[in-house]
Amino acid sequence: MAAGQLALTVLMGVFLIAVAALLTRIEDWRSYTPLAGGGAIGEEAGYGHDEKPGGIVRWLTTVDHKDIGMLYGTYGVLAFAIGGLMAFLIRMQLVVPSGAVVSNSFYNAILTSHGITMLFLFGTPIIAAFSNYFIPLLIGADDMAFPRINAIAFWLLPPGALLVWGGFLIPGIGTAQTSWVMYPPLSVEQTQMGADLMMLGLHLTGVSATMGAINFIATIFTERSEDVTWANLDIFSWTILTQSALILFAFPLLGSALIMLLLDRNFATTFFAVEGGGTMLWQHLFWFFGHPEVYILVLPPMGLVSYILPRFAGRKLFGFKFVVYSTLAIGVLSFGVWAHHMFTTGMDPRLRASFMAVSLAIAIPSAVKTFNWITTMWNGKIRLAAPMLFCIGFVSNFILGGVTGVFLASIPVDMILHDTYYVVGHFHYIVMGAIGFAVFAGIYYWFPIFTGRMYQRTLAKWHFWLSMIGTNITFFAMLALGYLGMPRRYATYEFSETLAPLASVTTFHQLASVGALILLVGQLIFVWNLVQSWLEGPRVGPDPWNLKEEAPELFGREFIWHENRQETQIATDGGEGEDVAADGGLVDDENDTSSEPRSDGGEPVDDAETEADADE
Repeated sequence: MAAGQLALTVLMGVFLIAVAALLTRIEDWRSYTPLAGGGAIGEEAGYGHDEKPGGIVRWLTTVDHKDIGMLYGTYGVLAFAIGGLMAFLIRMQLVVPSGAVVSNSFYNAILTSHGITMLFLFGTPIIAAFSNYFIPLLIGADDMAFPRINAIAFWLLPPGALLVWGGFLIPGIGTAQTSWVMYPPLSVEQTQMGADLMMLGLHLTGVSATMGAINFIATIFTERSEDVTWANLDIFSWTILTQSALILFAFPLLGSALIMLLLDRNFATTFFAVEGGGTMLWQHLFWFFGHPEVYILVLPPMGLVSYILPRFAGRKLFGFKFVVYSTLAIGVLSFGVWAHHMFTTGMDPRLRASFMAVSLAIAIPSAVKTFNWITTMWNGKIRLAAPMLFCIGFVSNFILGGVTGVFLASIPVDMILHDTYYVVGHFHYIVMGAIGFAVFAGIYYWFPIFTGRMYQRTLAKWHFWLSMIGTNITFFAMLALGYLGMPRRYATYEFSETLAPLASVTTFHQLASVGALILLVGQLIFVWNLVQSWLEGPRVGPDPWNLKEEAPELFGREFIWHENRQETQIATDGGEGEDVAADGGLVDDENDTSSEPRSDGGEPVDDAETEADADE
């Protein structure tokens, strides 16, 4: 086994060297001028020809930040679908105490893969989709500082995903059943080769994230246009900058710990053996990465909400400077809270107390953001379009997830609730209820820029309400299961009544599974709406959210670029293309099935008003 694993490691190294060599041979990657002068507003890029390659060659060789953003988004949505189906299978398994669907070992495998898929293959890449596409547009840059590195960072992810899922894809090697936290000695003693592949895949995703982080830091520091200063840098760029700094300090540590774990597994080293570094060493190393990872995932969604919510409240973000300061405070404090995951391990009580204090303190900047979002909406001109609904849902779920986290930061409470479903409910309120909702808000808000079309608003609202109801049914039931004493990670729960009231536990498990079914229906609607609207949705003008009228000071640089792009297309077509409504409303074409034009994110606009605006 050791020889086989060594050969596999060498093979992966040769593969990466070959990829790097191939990339250095492609001399003409920046041989085109992005449409409308790239990311810069009204400027021409300093390089290139007139056109991108066509077909699949474009996507395999592109270094355009917008194309790479689309690749990240496609990859993230596919990973979300796979991880979501795994979660649904987990919930179906737990409908009855004896387990309803799969064997215990397969349950452990999908439990492990679900966590890693959602955190590393969906969470980080879907954020990179937004940041790759929009950061250069928002700061007035032509492209990322290092476009080729940007491409390499993405193309490390597909092989990483195949390695993470390798135990399912390659017959006979066995699946990883370590849980996503990979605690030794369990993760060392399991002999399945799928666990080694999973760790190698995680290592690749970490390298990808680190390369991307370096690129974003360099881009924001060096590629801003002259009129973009630190004082007027947008809030989304601030959160991406902070996230990139966290990645730069956290992910290399994960990579180092994974290498040590692989050495323990395959070469009998003792980094995490009792006679060596001890199993506690892994927990310290993993959670020193793991808790900043939570903020790596949640800070950019906070930035999305801070950016989108004011545009549907009709006013600027309240306390912008304090939102920025709270972002930086979270970034610093996030490296001082890792051991609150280890309160029950027998660590020194004085250390526990210090980590409890910092864990409680980090709630303060999070609360600052929450109050600022609420105050921004207060007395605002609220428009309940789908992006705004998901922003409000984010705030609501974030409050629930944050408050339950404060309880877990308290040592006496955590001693009781640790490793119960209460922790699962808290964590998923943040990951799905907050991060997922902010991602949906971003997709709906920028969908007109991604595609030039508008989604079906009614389906988008169905998606929101089903997601909101399903999220709260599922994860609130998990909080109740935690109070009942239900341990996490159990494939079956046929335990004695002396441990927990089995009838009540079964009822709440079934309730959580009903919520998961509602969530699944909502996501199916989302996928249908996304694909159908992309192909056949009505075309939009340069101001699809009517921001020039509702909040002209919030008409962002990305929509100025979008406006320039449409003007470029019209000029290229000689004015023979489809008409573009001047008010940003929908444009009638053969695919437009809507009965009346809409431009403000939900409220119909009568024909006379549309015509008057077009005449202007």
